Amino acid sequence: MGEFILYILRQRIFLLVLFIVNFLGTIYGYYWYENQLMATPPQFLLFVPDSPTASLFITIAIGFFLFGKRWPFIEAFAAVTLIKYGLWAVAMNLGAQATGTPLSLVSWMLILSHAGMALQAFLYMPYFRIKPIHLVLVAIWTLFNDFIDYYFDMHPWVARSLEPFMTEIAVFTVSLSIFSLLSVYLLNKYLPKVDLR
Repeated sequence: MGEFILYILRQRIFLLVLFIVNFLGTIYGYYWYENQLMATPPQFLLFVPDSPTASLFITIAIGFFLFGKRWPFIEAFAAVTLIKYGLWAVAMNLGAQATGTPLSLVSWMLILSHAGMALQAFLYMPYFRIKPIHLVLVAIWTLFNDFIDYYFDMHPWVARSLEPFMTEIAVFTVSLSIFSLLSVYLLNKYLPKVDLR
């Protein structure tokens, strides 16, 4: 079963569909952040749209795959940020529900699509060729992004019912960054590598 899944994941038609889905999701994601971006000081704009930037990285990585190329630095960014922001969005939506905000159809769309983001990272880990230096650079960016988000209050907007818990969310987010970095490091180190061909 595992071999069959690995076979499907590297098929050109599957990669093309995944490229299109991620490309469209990236565009929608930046649109989703439109109001927050309009209210963001220019020097912080790069740090606000987290999830669409993660899906942009995997879109670029898959684009390289389609041409038989690879860009390990982008693969590292994609793997870490897909896990981090995929799981983060799922947790924030479920956390909002637990604190009194009913889950809407949009909430379920966000939960499923972001869970899919994290799943992509885990599924494609055997295909990535990430080196420790790539993860060091991603770690610097990711943790600096957390600092910008929670020191300067540039984090993605959350449901009102979650606003009293911003300190806990900040701790959770930094912990999730570390978890994502460690997961990618360990999986990349110990999972057998699979060629794209």
